[in-house]
Amino acid sequence: MADLTSLSSYGQDPFLHNHLLLKKKLLKLVGGEFRLFAPNGELALVAHQKGFKLKEEITVYADDSKSRPLIGIFARQIMDFNASYDVVDLTNNSKIGVLRRKGWSSIARDEWEVLDPWDKQVGSLFEDSIAMALIRRLLTNLVPQNYDMEVMGTKVVDFKQNFNPFVYHLQVIFTVPPNQFDRRIGVAASILLAAIEGRQRN
Repeated sequence: MADLTSLSSYGQDPFLHNHLLLKKKLLKLVGGEFRLFAPNGELALVAHQKGFKLKEEITVYADDSKSRPLIGIFARQIMDFNASYDVVDLTNNSKIGVLRRKGWSSIARDEWEVLDPWDKQVGSLFEDSIAMALIRRLLTNLVPQNYDMEVMGTKVVDFKQNFNPFVYHLQVIFTVPPNQFDRRIGVAASILLAAIEGRQRN
């Protein structure tokens, strides 16, 4: 659990913000791009999803120049219903943790497993309720999604989708101090929710 509860090695910017707002960039012809903003409105992180890749590959950068890669998110399988994504610190090429989608469970509502660097499950990520999830799937996708992430029985992140039928916005609210949870895992989860779950709803 050391890597999932350690303080971010990047200092005050950008992983120590208690609240981030993720916005999915529209009209991108190849791949995907996601921007995360600090509470003061300044750009905190930029994530780029490579296009034409058999395996999903996303890189998180410190700024718009994309000259300083911080985190890599790499799918282990090709188009797997229960895909696992390794979250890697690109500054030293060490694995931070794993996010694994529970494919069959996600038919009713979106569910993920949070694993440590040694593939041991330490937490989960799940949509707010089965009832609300079914309403979104069967009746309308205009109902915003809400996710909770729990690690070792403690809620560590609240993901709230803003109501907007045209643009995907996701609030990322950390509910524990950074010395109790590695927020890079929360950032990676928000990007995967926007890239995969958001893609299915919009």
